[in-house]
Amino acid sequence: MTTPEFVLSLRERVGHAPLPLVGVTAVVFKDEKVLLGRRADNGSWQCVSGIVEPGEEPADTAVRECREEAGVDVRATRLALVQQLPRVTYANGDHVDYLDLVFRCDWVSGEPHPADGELTEVGWYGLGELVEVDPQHVRKIALAIAEDDPASFHGGR
Repeated sequence: MTTPEFVLSLRERVGHAPLPLVGVTAVVFKDEKVLLGRRADNGSWQCVSGIVEPGEEPADTAVRECREEAGVDVRATRLALVQQLPRVTYANGDHVDYLDLVFRCDWVSGEPHPADGELTEVGWYGLGELVEVDPQHVRKIALAIAEDDPASFHGGR
């Protein structure tokens, strides 16, 4: 995955120390199907995701990432889940703590295709076709299905 310039700049200052970053996951629906892609870096099937740029609205990030990675235009309609992901340690030793904001998105236009190289395959899949999808992403899809349920939060008391 392409590392944003602001993260590279921060890494010059903090080295491999843990960085708290905000990420988004876009769960995009078209009719009764969900948009899924196979990541180029690890081969896993999941929803489109990305890092929020400084000053960017998270819902706008979801829309931007869908256009950049999958070539589709979407509308973010609802925040479905807010969760802190377990710390990620990358092969180069970088540590990241992602706050993941999961948005339900509705397809507007465009045919999905691997647009920027972050995904090797992308397309629409029925909910019964999620066999190879990571269970975390299946859960995100399940929470995003309802159009008007409140967002789910983890760890709150």
